[in-house]
Amino acid sequence: MDDPDTFTLLPLRLDPTSKAISTTSSSRALNAELKTLNELHRALLGIEHPVPPPPVPVNPKRSANITKLRESGNAEFRKGKHLDAIKFYSLGLQMAITRPLWEPSGLVRDEVAGLYANRAQAHMALQNWVEGAMDAESSVEAKKAGNGKAWWRKGRCLMEMGRLAEAKEWVGRGLEMEGNEADLMALLKEIETKETK
Repeated sequence: MDDPDTFTLLPLRLDPTSKAISTTSSSRALNAELKTLNELHRALLGIEHPVPPPPVPVNPKRSANITKLRESGNAEFRKGKHLDAIKFYSLGLQMAITRPLWEPSGLVRDEVAGLYANRAQAHMALQNWVEGAMDAESSVEAKKAGNGKAWWRKGRCLMEMGRLAEAKEWVGRGLEMEGNEADLMALLKEIETKETK
């Protein structure tokens, strides 16, 4: 075997028409390798569709199922069945998070942000403040801007747990992202009122 640190220039020629590679060398090993390479090249050219089509960017069935699960959760929430709503939102989250990696990450972030925010609301209705705060924060992590409800929900959960300083800081950060969003401003005033008591 040749030394891997040594470069050996091989006398190779490329046929411009057939694109077959040939050599003037009498090396049996080189001729065998070139024969295999040329056979592979001819086999690939013989395939009807030489390049596989790109994958469908978004699976419409998965998107429809995620939307249906979110809507079912919303319907259960409106009926006051908060535990059932949490189950639907959790199934939707599981389906959204397990999308194939080639699908657009922005779509996944939007779906996940909405589902976490909705599940946070359902937890808040059950006074599960810790779970509500965690889901609201997860929603914000998925989508920081344009997600005022999630910022408000975590702030409300922190306030309900008596963690006023954290709630004030969180709502302040939310106002930086959302501008002077009315619900966040009202919650900040409510937190400041409780702090003075």
